Amino acid sequence: MSQSITVSWSTVDARCSEASVQVDKLSNHDLILRCQVGLRPDRVAFAELLRRYQTQVDRVLYHLAPDWSDRADLAQEVWIRVYRNINRLQEPSKFRGWLSRIATNLFYDELRKRKRVVSPLSLDAPRSVDDGEMDWEIAGDTPGPEEELTTREFYEQLREAIADLPEVFRTTIVLREIEGMAYEEIAEITGVSLGTVKSRIARARSRLQTQLQTYLDA
Repeated sequence: MSQSITVSWSTVDARCSEASVQVDKLSNHDLILRCQVGLRPDRVAFAELLRRYQTQVDRVLYHLAPDWSDRADLAQEVWIRVYRNINRLQEPSKFRGWLSRIATNLFYDELRKRKRVVSPLSLDAPRSVDDGEMDWEIAGDTPGPEEELTTREFYEQLREAIADLPEVFRTTIVLREIEGMAYEEIAEITGVSLGTVKSRIARARSRLQTQLQTYLDA
């Protein structure tokens, strides 16, 4: 992982204050277009883009890695990747989903490098409702050592199971379960039909449930 970035995106040089006021007035779409002009993104425009979307990156990484002490480093790496690749984004309206995919893929890249991860993945969804959502929580009022071990093993298996999903399934389930997006919004971001989104989420849940059935039945 990159250790540093050459510019502090949270602050902008005073000489750019006038330009900063101007980018504040830009829509998200126009701001992204401005970042795509030239060989490198305009730094003032990019700093504004980061300001608007930093919370989203932080939220995704928090849900994926709540106990990782280097989440700030992961977030920085996300923005480095965005900075280097924003010119490749052909549809600015899909920036939010693209950003979530970068954060998600970075997390799983890091997860594969780490042989042992014990921190839980928080997915707040009910066990069984009309649309087939699953409950990732294991019941227990005051879990003892054995229950805590089982819970830790469950979350480790859940992480691995999500990591093993095909990217299109993994992205869709993360946007739904972690970002909390509506099906229609996911369809717009990913550029597929509503039926395809529902199918991918159903198949992803089915695969996860099959792999984790032992824990879900406990």
